[in-house]
Formats: sequence, structure tokens, C-alpha cells
Amino acid sequence: MPPTPAARDHRAVPFEIFFDLVFVFALTRIMALMQPPTGPAMARALLLLVLLWLAWSSYAWLGNQTRLDVGGVRAGVLVAMAALFIAALVMPRSWTPAPGLDAPVLLALAYILLRSVHLALYHWVAAGQPDLRRRIRLFATVSLVSWAPLLLGALLGGTAQAVLWVVAFVVEVVGQRLSYALRGGWPLHSVAHFAERHGLVLIIALGESLAAAGVGAGRAVTAPPVLGAALLGLTVVVCLWSLYFDRAAPAGARALGAATGGRRDRMAADAYSQAHLLLIVGVIYLACGVEEVLAQVAEPYGGGHHGRRELSWPAAFALYGGVAIFLAGRLLFLRLSAGSVRPVQLVPAGAALALLPVARLLPAAGALVLLTLLVAAAAGYERLARAR
Repeated sequence: MPPTPAARDHRAVPFEIFFDLVFVFALTRIMALMQPPTGPAMARALLLLVLLWLAWSSYAWLGNQTRLDVGGVRAGVLVAMAALFIAALVMPRSWTPAPGLDAPVLLALAYILLRSVHLALYHWVAAGQPDLRRRIRLFATVSLVSWAPLLLGALLGGTAQAVLWVVAFVVEVVGQRLSYALRGGWPLHSVAHFAERHGLVLIIALGESLAAAGVGAGRAVTAPPVLGAALLGLTVVVCLWSLYFDRAAPAGARALGAATGGRRDRMAADAYSQAHLLLIVGVIYLACGVEEVLAQVAEPYGGGHHGRRELSWPAAFALYGGVAIFLAGRLLFLRLSAGSVRPVQLVPAGAALALLPVARLLPAAGALVLLTLLVAAAAGYERLARAR
């Protein structure tokens, strides 16, 4: 069955949300890679998260052009889901030896299959659009070049793996930007669909930060201090949700809808495909930090896995740095879409980083209390500013 073009008022379909669930499963596996939080583990997780986001974003663009839940396109996306699922399964072992097949090589091959299916489907969907097909072939050439260091790094392992995977990411991103400048990027078909897809995946990711609280609490979840810390984590997530969905998301969608032609395509690529990566990174780091806080609060009750009261530097950065990255990503999104950012809005992100040394000295629960107050103040200010 040939591809079914998406209508201008096309919205996200359940099949796309199902794809997102596999993506979020991969996020949970990345979080497992970061436990316990260390500098190298968080850097590796960030690299995998960026590569994963490049893949997810490419399918969001594909779903904006054609129905993903129909005919041959659906069959292709199911193959991509399987590749993504396999990549997610092996992610926690992507830098460590394990019995069975070589995990880094398996991850690299699954990722290459995931991206190859997208390019093949997009080329098929673009039948009758020679200019778009030329762009796709140029993007495919860039991807092929980036896959060489990805696969070589998986074969070599160790430090070479990390360095070559960074090279693969740089080649992919720089090559795509050059391709965009030479031939143009992906054309945006439905504004509503594109904005909705990014909002939905962010909601699901925020939900994972709540799940992390349960993992950290373990069997001590009924202890009052643990319940209190879990509620603080919920409060932080609610405030971040409000900061994005009450103000940023509607403003960005309106700006995207008002833009036309190439400007709209660039806005979609910059404000959504790029700026939203920071939002996802911030949420995943925050989830890692919340899990660590709950584990330390639960430890005296036999539910945690740590014997210290204060957060380590990596855990404190995950908690506070995650919020700072999210807030910075939100402002970047507003700047690239609505074009309206006031200097005072930069304060919460800067304050989160400035308070890192203080949080490091506090008990884990105290660090979470301080962060909750900061994020609640930021959300409260935005609500008051919007009411004026």
C-alpha cells in the first residue's frame, strides 16, 4: 500500500505514541546507565541521549509528512521500533563487557538500522518531489559518513569508543546543518502535529522522573520522610510541566503557525528539533537526581542503597543541573519561536547552578527542598507575569 500523505490538520495518532513509548523505554535504560551517578556515566548517558534524540526527531519529521500507521510505512516503522528496542536493551552495557553478543556493536548496528529505515521510508514518501529526494540523499550521505566512526568505536571499545562516538555525533550534526544550508531542511507539513508530538514526548519523559522516585524509594516507600521527599519530587515536576505547557508551548505553537515558508521550516528545526533536546536532557538528569535523593532518604529504613546523607557532586549536578538545563532549554525554545525572553527569566537557571555548592553541603532531602522552592518561585513568577 503506498504512503498516505498527512493532512494539513493532521494530529498525532496512537501508533506514534506507541513509538514514543519505546523511545521512553530507551530513556529508562539510559537512566540505568547513570546509576550510581558518576561523571563518566553521565557523559556517556548524554552522548547516547543525543544520538537517540536525533533518531526520534527524524521520525517526528517523517510522521509530519505521511501517516505512520498505514500500509508499508507502518511496517517499516515497526522494524524501526524493533531496532530501537534492541538498542535500548543493551544501552546499560554499552561500555562494559557482558556475556553474549558484543553490546556496543549490537547498539551501533541497531542504531544504524533505525536511521536507515527512516531514510528509506522518507525517500519512498517523497516520490514525485525531486527536490526533497535530493535533500534526502544528501542527508543520507552525511549519515553514512557518521556511521563509520560509530561502528569503529563500538569495535574498539574503551576511550576510543567514547571519542569516536562523539566524532559520529559531530559529523552528523555539522553535516546536517551544512546540508540544510545547501539544500534546505525537511519541509513542515502540519504545525499542530509537530507541536503536539514534541509536547507528548516531553510529558512522557516527565512521567519517567516520577517513576524514578519509586525506584529510589524501594521498599521504604511508606516511611514518612520518604513520602515527603517523593512529594517534593512531584512538586518539582509539576512546576516544570507548568513552565512549559502553560506558557512556552502555546506561545511556540502560535509562532510556528504564524510563520511561513522556509522561516517556518527553520523554526521547527531549531525551536523544536534542537531546543527540545535540552528539555529532555534536563528531565532525564533531574530524574537521576531525584532517584538518588530518594535512595538516600530511604537508606535508614532499609529501602535505599547508599550510606551517605549528602549528595555526591555528580548527583547534585544531575538534580540542580538538570533543572538548569531544562529552564535554559525552555528559554531557548521561546527565543527561537516566539522571540520573547526577558532577562529576569534567566535568573532561575543561573540560580540553580549557583546553588550547586550549597546543595552539595546539605542533606539530600534538604537539597531537594531548596530546589523545590527555587522551581516553585520560578513557576509562580511566570504565572504572575502572565496574569498582568
